[in-house]
Amino acid sequence: MRRQQLIDATIDVVAEVGLKGATINLISKRAGMSSGIISHYFGSKQALIEASVRYLLSQLKIEYSPDNPYDRLMKIVDLNFSGIQKADSSTKTWLSFWGQSMHDPNLYRLQEINKRRLVSNLRYSFKQLLDPKTAHDAAEVTAALIDGFWLRCALSRANQEKFSQAKGYCKKYINSVLEQPTVI
Repeated sequence: MRRQQLIDATIDVVAEVGLKGATINLISKRAGMSSGIISHYFGSKQALIEASVRYLLSQLKIEYSPDNPYDRLMKIVDLNFSGIQKADSSTKTWLSFWGQSMHDPNLYRLQEINKRRLVSNLRYSFKQLLDPKTAHDAAEVTAALIDGFWLRCALSRANQEKFSQAKGYCKKYINSVLEQPTVI
């Protein structure tokens, strides 16, 4: 429970002051705990930051995986535009994380894992519906659309309607590749 409180506080603090400005004192104060508790549970600020990113990544996992590959594709899009992923604190934390991952090998590794997981999950479902080459291409384009639309919405501090439109565009692309009627 305390670990999650610290992770939640980290996400909030990073959203307010950025990754560089998020100090152990600010995080522990936000969590209502002593600063030593971070060392006890995580060992360092860096480990807490990484745990917070892993928490956000875990929210993208499909806990309920539909048997139907089409439904799985739609679920992947839904998860990437879910409430937690488009919440102001999450978007700011993701943006800070992405920026810092260019300079921090551990955060870069987490970003690469996230990127590969998204493409792999998409490719797995597309392969059940399309030939291998088309499935590969569709997975890459869908991942780029998800990331690109999400990034555009986050950077513009878009309202929930814009995130919903972005999600709809991603689903529309999937439907066009599968030559199915649009289901949004």
